[in-house]
Amino acid sequence: MVDVEKFIETAVREIRDAAGAEKVVMALSGGVDSSVCAALATRAIGDRLIPIYVDTGLMRKGETEQIRSLFADADLRVVDAADEYFEALAGITDPEEKRKAIGAKFVRIFEREAKRTGATLLLQGTIYPDRVESEGGIKSHHNVGGMPLDIEFSGLIEPIADLYKDEVREVAGGLGLPAEIQYRMPFPGPGLAVRVLGEVTREKIVVVREANAIVEECLVEEFHPWQCFAALLGLGTGMKGNARLHGWIVAVRAVQSRDGMTADPLHLPYEALSRMAARITEIPGVARVVYDVTPKPPATIEYE
Repeated sequence: MVDVEKFIETAVREIRDAAGAEKVVMALSGGVDSSVCAALATRAIGDRLIPIYVDTGLMRKGETEQIRSLFADADLRVVDAADEYFEALAGITDPEEKRKAIGAKFVRIFEREAKRTGATLLLQGTIYPDRVESEGGIKSHHNVGGMPLDIEFSGLIEPIADLYKDEVREVAGGLGLPAEIQYRMPFPGPGLAVRVLGEVTREKIVVVREANAIVEECLVEEFHPWQCFAALLGLGTGMKGNARLHGWIVAVRAVQSRDGMTADPLHLPYEALSRMAARITEIPGVARVVYDVTPKPPATIEYE
């Protein structure tokens, strides 16, 4: 396990040395990874850190409002980029190409914001599993293998790139971050885009966002999963009333894990699954619900 006090001291010094006298932009999503990076960088360089939250249009229900509230005391810039992301994803069906399109858009937005603020460096919350999965060819993370090579920043700062998720949570505690951030459920950088198989459209995101909210409402407080969510698999046949419905198939995923490198499906009571499925099938256009019991490996936690 990580020596928290020593890590914080070293990370603050390394950020200060890497930044020099320059301004630094960073993506602050509200997750534990980016929040730890923001706290470390604030200690290191103070107001030369420029935290930015990008609303990609691919966020969970109420996410943007929650982030505004959580970081009300921070000088947080909020960028509405939903139209840009949907345009960048139009027509793309391959999972790897989607991740690369999102990674490219991520960098271009931060390059643009950096020019507006005079920043020359990008700080991001890459952690060790991101690097393993990207470099091992499992899947490109938007902030690692999904990033374009031609970036305009003079350098990248990645203070927690050697930590696992559980170690990041330890550091969050050492920094005094609130429990709601320290133990916040992991959410992928590409957002709900990787929970829609095939092309990402606004219609699909509306459905999967609502389904995802129901899954979290049904499972988080009672069963305490490490991560849980809904994904849109495609279209199938169902019935509503006496009419045939060619509607969406929603997969529910709930797992326990320590660091995200491996995971086991949560053993949920049938009654809980049944209640959740009944709510999800009330969403217009949803035909059926399935529960994924595959561990990691052989599956990854997310579907794409």
